[in-house]
Parts: sequence; structure tokens; C-alpha cells
Amino acid sequence: MRKLLLGTTALAAAATLTANAALADVSIAGMIEWSYNSRSSNIAASDGTTFTQDSDMQISFSNKTDNGLDLGMTVDFDTDGGAFANDETSLSIGGGFGKIVLGYNDAAADAFIQDESDLIQEDEGPVQATATVSTSSSMALAQGDNNKIAYFLPAMGGLTAGVSHYDSGAAGASDATSMGAKYSLEAGGAAITLSYATSTTDNATQDIDSSTMGMKIVSGDISMIISQGTYEASGEDYDNMGASISYKMANGMTIGAYTFNSEDDADTGEEYSRSGAEVQYTIASGLTAVINVDDYDYKTGTNSTTVADSGTNSSLTIKASF
Repeated sequence: MRKLLLGTTALAAAATLTANAALADVSIAGMIEWSYNSRSSNIAASDGTTFTQDSDMQISFSNKTDNGLDLGMTVDFDTDGGAFANDETSLSIGGGFGKIVLGYNDAAADAFIQDESDLIQEDEGPVQATATVSTSSSMALAQGDNNKIAYFLPAMGGLTAGVSHYDSGAAGASDATSMGAKYSLEAGGAAITLSYATSTTDNATQDIDSSTMGMKIVSGDISMIISQGTYEASGEDYDNMGASISYKMANGMTIGAYTFNSEDDADTGEEYSRSGAEVQYTIASGLTAVINVDDYDYKTGTNSTTVADSGTNSSLTIKASF
């Protein structure tokens, strides 16, 4: 009887798990890109050619509960230089109230950032490791992946917004709050999206405040983004500006150009600028080739310990999405 009871219980549990699994929608997506990079600069150590590779795989589970809640789980795996690791894992609970996201993932501000890199594949350039300037207008907002709680409002017309908080759990360590919003509208036959994102990090030694705002305009096959960002911390005060434009051609080709500038007002003279152009070509559905060429220039400031650097980057990237 005991064996029969145990066997029956096991079968019932297995049937329940199978039924629950059947109720969940599962999706798997991924991408892999391989690049050939060439650099020529004032610093010999930065020159030469390299092969690089990056890939990402995401598994998502979704289900609707009996009382109408939308449940979701996302697991993201990333490889950079061949190392395979779990990058992000999160649980989402959604409904008429909006969406709550719990887990190890990006800050809420990331969902609302618009900068020049959204339209093109920019190469940041071999800026000296100890340089304090940004290499994109929203780079200063990056808080990294960590365990946090986030809340996103339900869409209200063209407005979306969200906020997240990370608590280090240790005295003197960094706690971070991030928030952002987007507003979409149409005017004169063009789709316009306005965005704002900000983050604040508090720790025992300093407070770090950063923000970025952007505007994206799409009119037919032409897209344009203008963005501006700031970053303030102890001894650092960045002002960042970026812009990019792209044009989709009829033969599966997209051409684009971009420019970016960052200055550290707390370190007179320290400045980084970059401009470039690229061509994207869709070889087949999910398979793209990108050729990118840019020029960059880095000037040291009065407080800098790095050396000035300028040069040219060029790259060929093959990207497959699944």
C-alpha cells in the first residue's frame, strides 16, 4: 500500500508539472557576431588587427494565472571572448497595475535610453584605461547587472515610465536608484520618441548622479537620434553629446553616420570626440554584414595621468540572429 501510495503521488506530481509546463509559453532567442577589427593610432600598443566574437542567448517563460496575472521568467546567457556565463535572470509579474520585475538584471533606466549607438554599430576606440571621459552619451548611466527590484507603469497613451532600486545590503557599499520615461507621438508624418533617464548611486565616499535625454525621429526610411548626457561625481563632471542618422535603402542596405563628444569640466582640457560612418547589408533573414569606419581623438586634461591619443578604427562584423 505504501509503495502504491508513493507511486500514485509521484505520478500525480509528474502530471501536475507536465500540465504546468504545457501552460507556459517558452521562447528561445539568440545572436552571435564575429568581427575583424583594425586600429591605427598614436600609441603603438593600440595598433594592429584582431578577431573578436560575442554571443547572447535568452530563454523566456511566460504564463497567465487564473486571476489574470502575467508571469514571466527570463534567463540570459552571454559569451564574451569565449567565456560562457549566466548574465541575467529575472521574474516579472504584470497586470493592469503595470509590471514588477525582480532579479539580477539591468537598471530600469536602460529601458528608456536613446543615444547615438542605437542606430549604428559604433566603435568606442582605444581610449586610455584611466581616462575619465565617456564614450557614449548614456555610458555614465551604466550601473551594471545586480539584484534589484523594478516597477514599470502601465502604458498611458504614448507615455511609459519605470523605476528600480538596488540595495547592496552592506554599510558603506553602493546603493543605486534608477528611473526613466519615454513619450511617443506623431507629428508631420514622422514618429517622434522623447526620452529621459537618470540614476543616483550613494556610497560612503561619494554620490554619483547621471542623466541622459534623447529624441528619435523616424520619417519613412530615415531615422535620426540626438542625445545629451551628464555625469557628476567627486572630481568628475562630464558633458556628453551625440547624434546619428541612418537611411534604409531598397536593396537591403542601410547607411549611417554618427558623431559624439565628451568633455570633463572638472579636468580642464580633457576631451574625447569620435565620428564615423557605416554600411549594413542584410545578406539573408537574420544574417547581416556591417562595415564601420571611424576617427577618434582624445586630449588629456590638466589633472590627467594618461597620454593624448588619436587614430582610426575600421571593422567588418558578421551577425546572425535566431
